Amino acid sequence: MSRERTRPTREDTRDRLFAAAAGVFAEAGVAGASVEQIAAAAGFTRGAFYSNFADKNELAIAMLEDHLARSKERNHALLHAHGNTRAFVQALRDDEVLADDPLHRNPLLQIELMLYVARTPELRPLLGERLRAMRGLVGGIAGTIVRASHPDAEVDDLALGTLLIAIEDGLRLHRIIDPETTPADAFLDALTLLGSLVAPDSGRELGDRDGQTAHSESPTSAT
Repeated sequence: MSRERTRPTREDTRDRLFAAAAGVFAEAGVAGASVEQIAAAAGFTRGAFYSNFADKNELAIAMLEDHLARSKERNHALLHAHGNTRAFVQALRDDEVLADDPLHRNPLLQIELMLYVARTPELRPLLGERLRAMRGLVGGIAGTIVRASHPDAEVDDLALGTLLIAIEDGLRLHRIIDPETTPADAFLDALTLLGSLVAPDSGRELGDRDGQTAHSESPTSAT
């Protein structure tokens, strides 16, 4: 009696292509990688690749979108589960859910994808959209933390998010160049340091301007 073969779902196929592309892109660069290499690394044919993505450019954008969506969902959950700054940052350090995100665990891959998209004129506006979204996500959580200790502070969340994303991208590059002095948690260390300067009572409940606990709907993320 023959065993019935179970075909992978579309989501499973995309996840395998993301994971395979992460390895191929990190090793050969996005420009140097081929669809055939990615499909073979995932254990698929070229046809399976093209049934999910029109080309390599669409795959690169999809990987960035997947990273943003995972970060948003997970960090919303952590913010709602941990009611003060110290607990939230520690939860980010301990969290293992995002370990399945190829971009989250590979700084070289993130930089490689960003550079590839930046060098591709037709993709650059899409990267700009995702960059603005990430600034808003990170700025939302940082603004919540600042207002917890300084309820009357006028905080520009977007400007704050822009600053923090720039710090994270810089530390990501430093980690690639000098990993011995730039630990994987360097950005979280920076958040802890900035939090101690801006909000010395880092164990205080994250609250809104009325002093109530802010498990709000403002978008949040840490990349």
